[in-house]
Amino acid sequence: MSTAIPPLASRNVAVIGAGASGLAAARELRREGHRVVVFERGDQVGGTWIYTPNVESDLLGTNPDRPVVHSSLYQSLRTNLPREIMGFQDYPFVKRESNGRDGRRFPGHKEVLMYLQDFASAFGINELVRFETEVVSAKLADSGKWRVRSRGRGGVGVDEIYDAVVVCNGHFTQPRIADIPGINVWPGKQMHSHNYRTPEPFQDQVVVVIGNASSGVDISIEISGVAKEVHVASRSVADDKLGKLPGFENMWLHSLIDSVHEDGRVVFKDGNAVCADVILHCTGYKYHFPFLETNGAVTVDDNCVEPLYKHVFPPALAPWLSFVGIPWKVVPFIMCELQSKWIAGILSNRIALPSKEEMMEDVKAFYSSLEISGMPKRYAHCLGKGQQWDYNNWIAAQCGIPPVEEWRQKMYEAASKSRVLKPVAYRDHWEDDDLVLQAQQDFSRCLKS
Repeated sequence: MSTAIPPLASRNVAVIGAGASGLAAARELRREGHRVVVFERGDQVGGTWIYTPNVESDLLGTNPDRPVVHSSLYQSLRTNLPREIMGFQDYPFVKRESNGRDGRRFPGHKEVLMYLQDFASAFGINELVRFETEVVSAKLADSGKWRVRSRGRGGVGVDEIYDAVVVCNGHFTQPRIADIPGINVWPGKQMHSHNYRTPEPFQDQVVVVIGNASSGVDISIEISGVAKEVHVASRSVADDKLGKLPGFENMWLHSLIDSVHEDGRVVFKDGNAVCADVILHCTGYKYHFPFLETNGAVTVDDNCVEPLYKHVFPPALAPWLSFVGIPWKVVPFIMCELQSKWIAGILSNRIALPSKEEMMEDVKAFYSSLEISGMPKRYAHCLGKGQQWDYNNWIAAQCGIPPVEEWRQKMYEAASKSRVLKPVAYRDHWEDDDLVLQAQQDFSRCLKS
């Protein structure tokens, strides 16, 4: 017995956020024939790529009443991925020769922002965006549709009804803080990398940096140019790598902090101790959706957004609520592009989702696999290494499009390896010219078409 295919539909869709994920969602939704409104609390597109020198009054970012600064960029930030793999598939992030553009393979944050602005202009996305408009609440109405209340420049709340909501508000604003025994009596200064902008405030100080991921490495190296000492505390470093860092006169690598004390000492689990002036938390961010009201259908527990089918759809509310850009340790733009194509196709009835029961079984199986492997729940959305490519290609298959180009994966792996071996020089010295040539050939075909 054949199953009738529902007719294609055009939905009214609210997209929350005009960063990279929101721009990708808006483009794919409109391409699919949906009617789209993008809500953006700032005055321009770009999301986390909009730099500001401003920092929060609470440098640690734990006071819920603090005026929030949404940018987490530091002034010197350059991408840790080459531009060839950063861009959207059919809008390459190519070098532009015009004045004010940064042509480096690993460009600074301003160039990424300009690329996103170019993307928005090229596809007419700006006309869909309500700038300086914050979503106060998004909740299901009695009709089964979504009631979205927004507040614009005048401060007056506006209620509107949408068929679907796509959450694209990013996850680099609410700091996660390390739990340190004795921190309440430790006399030094604490801050989170969210509020780091330049190294000058650390002149001649002894700084402990918690975290050895991309931002932790960048910031540690930059601070070492002005600080008296920099001590990096990391959970992921082998014992034989601990101690003074080669090539640096004033940097040491330690295991995690064991405790801190009233006399200013910071004691590491490797037994070493220093008297520090500052503890800088490069410890990542929390998922935070203060506007979203789902009656418990979506929660955040141990920094895991749950339950989400394939990191996108909460089974109980699918497909009318979805999230773009949740996974981390990924090449973000292309993943957001694929997720958005999937969402747009499902909302138009061109692509089918499994039943709610089947999606929930898949989610449970995923959590079970995490538990069996001993992986904490907070790593549920960490794809990294090979997982992200399998994930991207699975979504591409759902959308009926070819898998991600193989050169992108190889270039990602080459950049990751180089970043470990040459943490200072990897952005300006590379050995993947053959992959760059493949990318340029692909881009040339794309631009001609």
